[in-house]
Amino acid sequence: MRIPVKHPGGEYDIILERGALGNAEKYLPHGCRTFVVTDTGVPAKYARAAAGATDCAAVVTLPAGEATKSLDSYRILLSRMAEASLTRSDCVIAVGGGVVGDLSGFAAATYMRGIGFYNIPTTLLSQVDSSIGGKVAVDMDGIKNIVGAFYQPREVMIDPDVLATLDRRQFAAGLCEAIKMAATCDAVLFGLIEDSRDIDADLDRVIHGALMIKRGVVENDPGERGLRRVLNFGHTVGHAVEGIMNGAWLHGECVAVGMLPMCGGAARKRLCAVLEKYGLPTELPREADAVRLCDFMRHDKKAAAGGINVVTVGEIGSFEFTKMTPEEIAGRAVTI
Repeated sequence: MRIPVKHPGGEYDIILERGALGNAEKYLPHGCRTFVVTDTGVPAKYARAAAGATDCAAVVTLPAGEATKSLDSYRILLSRMAEASLTRSDCVIAVGGGVVGDLSGFAAATYMRGIGFYNIPTTLLSQVDSSIGGKVAVDMDGIKNIVGAFYQPREVMIDPDVLATLDRRQFAAGLCEAIKMAATCDAVLFGLIEDSRDIDADLDRVIHGALMIKRGVVENDPGERGLRRVLNFGHTVGHAVEGIMNGAWLHGECVAVGMLPMCGGAARKRLCAVLEKYGLPTELPREADAVRLCDFMRHDKKAAAGGINVVTVGEIGSFEFTKMTPEEIAGRAVTI
């Protein structure tokens, strides 16, 4: 299935197809050299498949983990790209989760002022969220995504078969991003996840539903000036928890506890039950007290004069934007 995504500079396709990686030569570029980036958490056969389907100049394997999404790793990639004598007609292929995609995309965006970028996401989180929409970035000084750009891929290849090697904790953390989008925008998709007796059997429908939400949002707001902020539901507290926990919690786990303070009444009850069903946390870690949460939230990219723009959910499938101070948000978070 090809899902076209429009953006101000043109259009790219999301390929959603089981077995797509085994037929990568159909979808990856020819007539140029490629630079494949992966990490140690990704089965090596996935990067080999991408490299073998193209004229590959180099495969770079970085350490797995959020710590890799750094300016140091960014510099390593740029150095290796220069060593490989990549030109503006060549391209970068990311094979991995959100860390690999964000880092590789940022390197592609800035090497020689921009070369082609292809993304093959191999985690559920990156398949339903981070690989689509053109956000690329690295972390710095403990602050997530503080250095980055909007840079659209030329293609995104999503092969649900690669998720068979994903451990269940990572799977649940990725599912949290689909839950997030459903909670704000699609009550039917939320109900599917809520009532599913076999989430693996329902996975293709979940991925497709999440992609449809994400596509609709980013096409209407490619630069995150308005509607796209809905995708940040749970992320203000979530990013603060992620910074406090310094890698001990996965991104999706942090978003899970970040969503609950932004829900009210029946919506919170339903969301809490769904998170518990899939083994996601519903309480803040003890390290995340109000003072530390506020310290991290003051660096939030959504901060503006008078507070931070946050997303609240009063009823599953709908949302509102509101502005709160870090102190107000932290107060809600520590009392859930």
